[in-house]
Amino acid sequence: MSALRYVRSAALAAGTVLEHLGDDPVVLTLQVSRRLPARVVHPLAAGAGRIAGQSFLGPLAAFVRGDAPALSGALAAAAAPGGTPGSRQALRLADVAVAAGFPQEARQLLAQVRPGTKGLPGTVARSRWHAGDMSGAVDALSNTRGAERRQQRRLASELAVFQGWRPRLDPVQAYTADPATVLHVLTNSLPHTGSGYAQRSHSILKAQHELGWNVHAVTRPGYPVQVGRLLAGDRDRIDGVTYHRILPARLPFGMQGRLQLQAERTLALALEVRPAVLHTTTHFVNGLVTAAVAEALGIPWIYEVRGQLADTWASTRPAEARQSERYLLFREREADVMKRAALVPTLGTVMAEQIAGSGVPRDRIRLLPNAVGEGYLDTPVAAAQARRALGLDPDTEMIGTVSSLVDYEGLDDLITAFGLVAGRQRHLKCLIVGDGAAAPRLKALAAELGVADRVIFTGRVPRAQAHLYHQAIDVFVVPRKDLDVTRAVTPLKPVEAMASARPVIASDLPALGELVRHGGNGLLVRPSDPEHLAEAITSLMSDAGRRARLGSNGRTHVLATRTWGSAAEQTVRWYRSLASSGAA
Repeated sequence: MSALRYVRSAALAAGTVLEHLGDDPVVLTLQVSRRLPARVVHPLAAGAGRIAGQSFLGPLAAFVRGDAPALSGALAAAAAPGGTPGSRQALRLADVAVAAGFPQEARQLLAQVRPGTKGLPGTVARSRWHAGDMSGAVDALSNTRGAERRQQRRLASELAVFQGWRPRLDPVQAYTADPATVLHVLTNSLPHTGSGYAQRSHSILKAQHELGWNVHAVTRPGYPVQVGRLLAGDRDRIDGVTYHRILPARLPFGMQGRLQLQAERTLALALEVRPAVLHTTTHFVNGLVTAAVAEALGIPWIYEVRGQLADTWASTRPAEARQSERYLLFREREADVMKRAALVPTLGTVMAEQIAGSGVPRDRIRLLPNAVGEGYLDTPVAAAQARRALGLDPDTEMIGTVSSLVDYEGLDDLITAFGLVAGRQRHLKCLIVGDGAAAPRLKALAAELGVADRVIFTGRVPRAQAHLYHQAIDVFVVPRKDLDVTRAVTPLKPVEAMASARPVIASDLPALGELVRHGGNGLLVRPSDPEHLAEAITSLMSDAGRRARLGSNGRTHVLATRTWGSAAEQTVRWYRSLASSGAA
């Protein structure tokens, strides 16, 4: 890495840290803690909690450790009348409450703060912003100076985007495209992010390359340096796919400036690689950039809807969040972007109906479901053999999942259900593969239930081994909560589990019901009902023949209908059709 590139990355990372430090120091602390090893973070957090007692650091330490009972108790005690000694203390605790998702306690703590206390407008703004009151957050920072004035400008810029601002580009004259080149506009990607989003993107892009297309992708400005990859270069080439990065030494201030920069840099890249079509994914800011570039070039573009991100945002907040300014504007902007795109592919029929309901013509909506490739196409090995290959105990049996560890996945229900069956099935263990914000709380729950020694948390695993982790599990569980986002979005991991010939137990939700046929390739259970889930686990773990039959049915279905090769063939047909019709 050249010295100049290192200096650029260091400057970019420092700017990101300073911005978060001014806007939300609690969130910055949490983000830094998640990038450090748990063996380092947890002792430090525990020490801070002991030293601080009931002070600001005590609840913050509980938040970092994922100790939800301790955090909830500390915030409730502090929010009670007379519970907090002083305005500064209440203000800091309110910031912890906002970041941790305790809005009622945050409001009670803010009520204890004397008017005029330094930092009060910033915390009030963060509280309102978290609740979706975007305009109220901006107003809270009126007549401020310094860091709070900067915070107001940043929030106002994001609000303007949500209210309809768009990047602008001049038309390109006499643009000539390469008819077999596509440029994808992505939020993140391999090798720096291993999420389901990044895996799905790469699988489609790799399969398109294997069909003879020249495949390029560009990620958001600042990525991946902003997520801690300080040594990242300007591009990565993986399996024939070229990922381009937008890494200036300093990003423009505010969302408007960054989206304008992204549009300009993406246009410059397009003039270099000459795509015939642009392809982007949710959420709407990707669509704003892609639409501006496509319209400047006069070429078609596709907006792939992989989730309802307004509902994802609302899923971590009280029910009234669905009536908030942010939620309603989020939905409006998503609908606007979908209507501008030439085609709108999505994951399943539930989401397709929602898209049609937002005013998108049905003849523009397509299905592009999650699929499998690579190791999942090979004949699966026996569970004991997969466990042995991964260094796990081959002589035990395992239920489990491969998932992002976030609240709506319902993994607390999986651990609770495992606790109900663990006493009767001494040979059984629970394998949880993945990482995320809920990891500390889930580990604490396993310890509370007395099964910590039988619940295995692997953290993130190498992509090349992902199929073996699926195969190491005898019964794959998808215990999602019943929320708008989970009712609509079908995740990737159960598709991979079925390809691995493993039966799937899933929450009985519309999107999961598109994939899991009760009694055919798995079982459906009531969401947020650990007892019902425990019954299903017991039923399958006591009947090896039934597990094998359901798993075989699932694999047959997936291989016949859901491979990345067939998905790529479909997208290429769309590209050619759009290019030949002159759609733009």
